[in-house]
Parts: sequence; structure tokens; C-alpha cells
Amino acid sequence: MAREAVVVEAVRTPIGKRGGALSGAHAVDLSADVLRALAERTGNTKFELAACATQVEAGQALLDRALLALVAGELSGADAAIAKLFCTEMQARVVDRCLQLFGGYGYITEFPIARLYADARVTRIYGGTSEVMKSIISKSLGL
Repeated sequence: MAREAVVVEAVRTPIGKRGGALSGAHAVDLSADVLRALAERTGNTKFELAACATQVEAGQALLDRALLALVAGELSGADAAIAKLFCTEMQARVVDRCLQLFGGYGYITEFPIARLYADARVTRIYGGTSEVMKSIISKSLGL
């Protein structure tokens, strides 16, 4: 998948599951068109999307490493906590930056970014809050 499509690909699943007035394919096209239009108007949008793609890539590398360790039976609780903490916090940062690109439209529920914003918040809670993950990590550091 091209890095430019990171945000567009991220919005596909929630729309497909939710249905409603927009079909999944139409919503993705709409999001892609909106992002393209924003990128053409301002260079800042390109920079923001580049920063988001960089963060997603770093998170993916950390997650891949954790999955390899899990399959090998070598994943520690602290390593799992590090992966969960980084990836959920990164998701929140990326979705927040993308929501800013949509401006007021980002809060309209017909736009997939609004649902992603709500979903990103809860991922920092379930499966162990970020504070619990930090506690696990700090214990592994002997603190």
C-alpha cells in the first residue's frame, strides 16, 4: 500500500461496518478526494500526512517485532506493554492530526474520521490503560 493511502485505508473498515447513507467505497473515494484537495491547497497538509505516515511506520515496526517475539514465545509483559502503549498513543496522535486536516467536517459523523477519532480514544483504555502500561514498563526498569 502506498504511504499516501495510509489515512484513506484507515477509514475503510469503520465505514464498511457502519453502512448508512454512504457505501464503503464511496466514503473512501470521498475521503481521498478531500485529502487530495487539502494537499493541493497547502503544503502543510503534505507535511502532516508525511509525519503521520512516519509514525504509522514506526508503530508497525514495533508491532512486527512484538509479534515475532510472541510467535517465538519470547514476548515479555514489558515488551507487550511497550508495543501497546506506543501504538495506541500513536494512533491517537495520528487520528487527531488527520481530524485537524478535515476541519469542522471532522466532527460530522458521515465522515469516517469522526468515527476513527472516537475509536482511537477507547483503544487507550481497553486492554489496559496507558497508565497501567507505563506502570508495567517502569517495573521492568526496576523503578
